[in-house]
Parts: sequence; C-alpha cells; structure tokens
Amino acid sequence: MMRGLGWHAAAVVCVTALFAFTIPVAQAACAHPPNPGVDWSKCQKRRLILRSANLENARLASADLGRSDLSGAKLVAADLERASLDNARLIGADLSRAKMTKVNVYRANLSGAKLVGADMTKAEMQRANLAKADLSGANLTKAELARVNLQGATLDNARLERAELARAELQGARLKDANIKGAHFFQTRIEGVDLSKTSGLTQRQLDDACGDAKTRLPSGLSAPASWPCPSDD
Repeated sequence: MMRGLGWHAAAVVCVTALFAFTIPVAQAACAHPPNPGVDWSKCQKRRLILRSANLENARLASADLGRSDLSGAKLVAADLERASLDNARLIGADLSRAKMTKVNVYRANLSGAKLVGADMTKAEMQRANLAKADLSGANLTKAELARVNLQGATLDNARLERAELARAELQGARLKDANIKGAHFFQTRIEGVDLSKTSGLTQRQLDDACGDAKTRLPSGLSAPASWPCPSDD
C-alpha cells in the first residue's frame, strides 16, 4: 500500500497508525471495571463508590481516586505510587504490601485499615485518620504525618525515620521495635505511649513532644519538665 511513497511519507503513515491504535487502548483501560490486576494508571477515578472492591495487585500509579469510597476494599500489593486519594474513604481497607511511595492521602479516612508491610516512603498524609490502623512493618520513612490521627494504631517494626509527626496523635499506639530516628516530634501527642522499645529516640525529640507520667521511655531518657503539655482545647 505504501508503494510509490517516499520514506518520509511512509514514516508519517506508520506513526499516525500507531497513535490511532494506542490512544483508544489507553482510554479503554480506564474504562475497565474494578478487578484484581486492573490497570488504572494515570486514570481519573474521583468520587467513585468502590466499597469492598477487589483491587488486589491493581496498577493505580498516578491515578486520581480523590473523594472515592474504598471502604473495605482489597488493595493488597496494589501499586499506588504517586496516586491521589485525598479525602477518600478507606475505612477497613486492606492495603497490605501496597506500594504507596509519594501517595497523597490528605485528610483521607484510613481508620481500621490494614497497611502491614506497605511502602509509604515520602507519602503525603497530613490530617489523615489512621486510628486503629495496622501499620506493622510499614515503611514511613520521610512521610508527612503532620496532625495525623494514629490513636490506637499498631506501628510495631515500622520505619519512621525522618518522618514529620508534628502535632500527630499517638495516644494508645503501639511502637514496639519501631525506628523513629530523626522523626520530627513537635507537639506530638504521646501521652501514655510505650516508647521503651523503640530505636532512634532522643531527648531532643521528647523535649519537643507532649507526653505525661504514663509515657514509657527507653533507658537513659527522661520526661522533660514541660510535660504534660496544655490541652489543645
């Protein structure tokens, strides 16, 4: 069919045909229903009702799922790198082993969610609700956790090196063997929290934080004279 065409014209025809084929395919992928392994990378999926959906191993990198309801959804080992889940509902969702590096979950509700072994390096999680969530073994290195509700959360063996925890609420949380080296503890609420088996904790962090007589500390560290902090009310 290209007989008589110059090689420049033939190349244009080939490139045009390639784009005509790939663009509809990419658009069609975003229209696929929520199933295990679905590829919604870079898709616009805001304000969807996806309660209890099975999205195990789904590819959701850079997808926009803001304000969607994913309560009870199964997102085990899903790729959510750089995805946006701002103001989303993920109550009781299973995100075990999910890749969530640089994910945006600003003001999202992840209460009771399972995030065991999830990689949340540099995640943007300001003001998110993670009350009673299970973050055992999760990687939260350099994560933005300012004003996050972590009350009653499990953070055993979690990595929190250089995490931003300013004004975060950790009352009732478990941090056995958690690494909090270099984490920012400005007015972090640690009243009654057992920190005796954490690693990387320093006196300077405690001086910045808000604990009380029931806060348990590693050997060699002491409660500062500024404790307890005034109520936020």
